[in-house]
Formats: sequence, structure tokens, C-alpha cells
Amino acid sequence: MARMIEQMRKIISGELPPPGVGRTVGFRLTEVGDGTAVFEMEAGEQHWNPMGTLHGGILCDIADGALGVAYASRLEEGESFTTLELKINFLRPFWKGRLIARGRVVSAGKTIGLTECDITDDKGQLIARATSTCMTLRGQQAAGR
Repeated sequence: MARMIEQMRKIISGELPPPGVGRTVGFRLTEVGDGTAVFEMEAGEQHWNPMGTLHGGILCDIADGALGVAYASRLEEGESFTTLELKINFLRPFWKGRLIARGRVVSAGKTIGLTECDITDDKGQLIARATSTCMTLRGQQAAGR
């Protein structure tokens, strides 16, 4: 099993603290598998934009978490990655309640991979869909990342 997936499972179990961005924004990793990840959050007024709906950046944050952890779950010891591109489509407004972001690896080559994420509410309605292109880093490129 890859080192990164083991770290992610320790975050879920509480053995390791979650990264700071999740604590700041309010999302948490709830599941991780081989090429998959699920994040959840309770969205509220603190996440609203000036129009009174959930800020798009919050949706980008939870999607980026699910996309990145899905990709990272396949990394081996000594590997890291970086996101080359992130695209999101906002499909319906959202105000308050539970959001679920399900990320998965669509294609993973030796260096470049494609991931996708659907963000739904707790009724299963699609709120947003995101895709990301990731690049695996090895050796000196991965050092300290």
C-alpha cells in the first residue's frame, strides 16, 4: 500500500491532525480508497459570498481536497504531486447544509493524471463538478513537499 494513502487513513482515524486548510474552511476527509476520496462539510453563513450563497472558492477548496487526496492515494513512497490545472463548473446555488465531495482518478499515467469530483448536497443534488490535472513528482522535485 502506498505511503500517502496510509497517512490519509491516519487523518480519518484521528491519529494525525488534518491539514490546516480543512480546519480553517471546515471540511474533513471521511473516506479514502485506491484512487478515491470523499470530503464532507457543513456549509453556513460564514461561507457566503456577498449575494448570500455559498462562495465559489469554498466549493473549489473542498473539490481540490477530494481531487488531491484521490490522486495522492496512488502515490508511492518518496513521491509527491502538484496540481497543474483546476476547473470547476458551478451548477446550482447552495446556502446551508452538508456538502459531499467525491473525488476519483480518471486516468493516471506515469507522470500526468486526470481527476474529477462531484460535489452534492445531502439529497444527492449535483452542486458543482470539478476536474484537475495533476503531475507526479519524484526525487529532488518531491523533496520537502
